Amino acid sequence: VRCRWRNAVRFGAERDSWRRPGSLLGGVVVEMDVLTSASTARVGSAPLLGELLVERGLVTAGQRDDALEVQQRTGSPLGAVLVGAGALRPQDLAATLAHAWGSTTDHPPAGPLGSTAHALDPQWLLAQGWAPLGRAEDGTVLVVSTCRPTEAFVAEVRTAVGEPVRLHVGSAWQVSRAVQQTYRAELADRATTALWRSRPSASARAVLDRRQRLGGVVLVVLVVAAFALAPRTAFSVLSVALSTAFLLGIGFKFVVSMLGARREHDAVVTQDDLDALTDADLPVYTVLVPCYREAGIVGQLVANLGALDYPAEKLEILLLLEEDDHETIAAAKASAPPHSITLVITPDGLPKTKPKACNVGLVLARGELLVIYDAEDRPDPDQLRRSVAGFAKSGPQTVCLQAALNYYNADENLLTRMFTLEYSFWFDYMLPGLDRTRMPIPLGGTSNHFRTDKLRELGGWDPYNVTEDADLGIRAAALGYRVGVIDSTTFEEANNAYGNWVRQRSRWIKGYLQTTLVHLRHPVELVRTAGLVQALAFCLLIGGTAASFLAVIPLYLLLVVTALLPPGTLSGLTPGWVVWLDLANLLLGNGLMIWVSMMGAFRRRRYWLVPWALLNPVYWVLHSVAAYKALWQLVTRPHYWEKTAHGLSTVDDDAHDEPLDSRGLAPDLRTQTL
Repeated sequence: VRCRWRNAVRFGAERDSWRRPGSLLGGVVVEMDVLTSASTARVGSAPLLGELLVERGLVTAGQRDDALEVQQRTGSPLGAVLVGAGALRPQDLAATLAHAWGSTTDHPPAGPLGSTAHALDPQWLLAQGWAPLGRAEDGTVLVVSTCRPTEAFVAEVRTAVGEPVRLHVGSAWQVSRAVQQTYRAELADRATTALWRSRPSASARAVLDRRQRLGGVVLVVLVVAAFALAPRTAFSVLSVALSTAFLLGIGFKFVVSMLGARREHDAVVTQDDLDALTDADLPVYTVLVPCYREAGIVGQLVANLGALDYPAEKLEILLLLEEDDHETIAAAKASAPPHSITLVITPDGLPKTKPKACNVGLVLARGELLVIYDAEDRPDPDQLRRSVAGFAKSGPQTVCLQAALNYYNADENLLTRMFTLEYSFWFDYMLPGLDRTRMPIPLGGTSNHFRTDKLRELGGWDPYNVTEDADLGIRAAALGYRVGVIDSTTFEEANNAYGNWVRQRSRWIKGYLQTTLVHLRHPVELVRTAGLVQALAFCLLIGGTAASFLAVIPLYLLLVVTALLPPGTLSGLTPGWVVWLDLANLLLGNGLMIWVSMMGAFRRRRYWLVPWALLNPVYWVLHSVAAYKALWQLVTRPHYWEKTAHGLSTVDDDAHDEPLDSRGLAPDLRTQTL
């Protein structure tokens, strides 16, 4: 019916037969387009929305006709098409709708809401498309801002609040802002404590639970007693345990990477899959971009997001800014972002972490699908479309698809080369191998594509875990959901400063330690829900990674001491076979990591990086330094989020070598201006 009606409007056919009898305001004939303020209204013989906009001089006839064609192709509301194309401001659309309804867009005088309105769920309000603003002057009528002013809507609101209401027509953006302002405290509390309140054992708010604290004390007592009673045996056991943990952690990665290599030439999403998608098939997509102290790169961020090949009217970009970050807020406003981008100010308070900001964005998100990007990211233009096709091919248990990450400044210095080798192996071989074997996938910090309803069901992100992404991927697997991968790449800035790198990596390792402790609180339940293989994979991947890094410095010291001291010097401390076993584990583990690092360079056709993989043992010393810093902070500052500075690179992100997708092929870089 809607398609026939729109065609009738577009080509001037008879419209009287499409009138819907009765309306909120007498004489108004209306066809509402859900929650985007893009209704089509007629007052008596007055024109429809497109004609009203032309009459008021807000759009040209050509812009209206172009928008109608897009509307027919995508199924998007006319107002949303015009706003998304930048032809119409949201406030002008709201004013036009208010005029058609005989209402106003001026902010009405309003008194206190009262307990009933404050008890409403802000996420439910956003889904319904309205927000309480306050009370009229006499205090007897609740003033409501809405983007869907219909009689049925008024009845729903009256039922929800149990009192008379007066409508104030606004755009979806204005309704969202009203919800943010009215329910500021509720949003901050939900973003911080929702997961902890619903499932305390799944949150890292407490580093150790009572049983873990007791177990830790017992373990320390046993270790001290062992060294006091039998120091030679205790040292030997500890030494073998460290070297074995080192080799097991690396060996697991090597085996999984070899399995991932079998998918090297397999496309998760083919070109035929993309060609089969029409704009009408595409859902509304929410993009969350948390930014903190990123004033220097906000302008580039807006340009990068503008390259996404996705209908602007179906794209909701929420730029998540911290309330106390005045410089970034000012820079974001000065960048004149398109109407697809909404600035969301996250209430100040502890913990000041990226996952807390993302939880605020999750409450506000309208999209059926949702993705996170970092401020410096440059995703492949067709990544959102690949995600839609990927979810269509996957089952309902797939809650997330992870895109690959790589770096545009790979050749800037030694650190960026090693960083690029590491990420190439991780995202091009390790994650596909985990996906192939249905093992739990720890998400990267960006380019995670979610089914929004499933993400909410999981409880969102843990704001107390400093690697909330990895934790969420493991939590999804533990609850029986699946995390997959898509063959698309997001390019970002590799860390080129050693101090900055150590801060970033220590936060990641601290988060791995937090995640290990959280998910091993109930090991029997983990095995029962996730399965024995997945539980062991989690221990080797998350716990094993942290253990491998912690083992590096002691094992390297053992290697140096063995090489420098005369033969037999250590025999009084530990048997000779223990020393040789430790050295064998160390050499074999480093050899395997060099091999997989070289594989990553070949996969991306960055052959000039291959020789640099030989320096991986040196690179791992840096990891070990970061690991011991992480261990110290786990005890002293468990929830402290060490900020990684971005925008330090002197390499232009458009000047890197030929852009490659995850199969090493140059993609067709289609662009669309928002």
